[in-house]
Amino acid sequence: MENSGALITNDAIVFGILALILGGVFWTSSFERGFFKIFYRIFPPLLLCYFVPSLFTTFGFFDPEQSSIYFVASRYLLPAALVLLTLSADLPATFRLGPKALIMFFTGTLGVMIGGPLALMVASMIDPGLIDGADSPAAVWRGMATVAGSWIGGGANQTAIFEIFEVDASVFSAWIAVDVIVANIWMAILLYIAANPSGIDKRLKSDVSAIDHLRVKAEEFEQKTARPPQLTDLMYILAIGFGAVALAHIVADSLAPWIAETYPGLARYSLTSGFFWLIVVATTLGVGLSFTRLRNLQAAGAMKIGRVFIYILVAAIGMRMDITAIFDNPEYFLIGLFWVAIHAVLLITMAVLIRAPMFFMAVGSQANIGGAASAPVVAAAFHPALAPVGVLLAVLGYIVGTYGAYITGLIMQAISGG
Repeated sequence: MENSGALITNDAIVFGILALILGGVFWTSSFERGFFKIFYRIFPPLLLCYFVPSLFTTFGFFDPEQSSIYFVASRYLLPAALVLLTLSADLPATFRLGPKALIMFFTGTLGVMIGGPLALMVASMIDPGLIDGADSPAAVWRGMATVAGSWIGGGANQTAIFEIFEVDASVFSAWIAVDVIVANIWMAILLYIAANPSGIDKRLKSDVSAIDHLRVKAEEFEQKTARPPQLTDLMYILAIGFGAVALAHIVADSLAPWIAETYPGLARYSLTSGFFWLIVVATTLGVGLSFTRLRNLQAAGAMKIGRVFIYILVAAIGMRMDITAIFDNPEYFLIGLFWVAIHAVLLITMAVLIRAPMFFMAVGSQANIGGAASAPVVAAAFHPALAPVGVLLAVLGYIVGTYGAYITGLIMQAISGG
């Protein structure tokens, strides 16, 4: 920490500032009139919770590389939020949402697989030097292949592609910056859509009946069972949430190394990733608990506490975005933006064709581009009861991520003449 160029290196101070940002956004968004009433009609509060921390990083106050806040939020608070949101949800109704969620997810996957080669092809027409030295470990296509691994699956898939294509460390680090910045910009757009999806759904004539039914059931259940939380209730909620996190870590810390040693070939499925198992076990525990009497803890605020954890995660994710990194390799960022644009156009086209709600488009996209750390965030932005959909699709992304990225890498290698 002492070697960081950031003005604030103490995580206790950083976390306190993030908490103040979240509190300030919620306080100002509660105003019923005046400037902030108009402001939040344009910029949703969740988007501000995400964007304002990024300004602190951009202007040198925070250094996310030297901070443990994102690690704590993603490894402790995220699985706890998944348990609390999932145990509060109506899972049978969630699973009855229909096939459109899967269709949009795989459309998003296809958008990444098509978008990367197309972006490279167009960029190479403008600057032929981008495909020079295709056989070199520092070739552009190799770095792009690692981004494909991240944008279909997650960090474990990205690392697998890094090893498979023997990517040079310098080009890998440059494309990691593209991955983070472009993915976060796209997430900001999705959060904006999540604030008011009904207008777009009406224009597309989307069938939102299943989603509306799930929302209504969740709200009716909360209203029917709501009661002032007692200290005992809150302690139960924390005990269940973090007890499940502990159990998930125990399983992940034991299972992932055992699989890596015993069945190393399963690394291609991300089954040797501890984070993969952490998310899977936490979600599974939440699903199981939702069929017990513990679901009634929603009445005491289990889902609200889960949402608090999600908002902290949102701020931690936002803190990782430093816009000034764009100027290090501007051509790479232009390729990344064009790549995501192709992904978005394909998703929108499919949504129009099958009349899929914006929820399915946004979560299907984020389950690819953002993975398990942010897909539940986007899903919960539509409604907390929908968070499990984001988790389930993100886990599916882990499974197909390495295969999809490997095929994408081979196509880009052929375009580069390697």
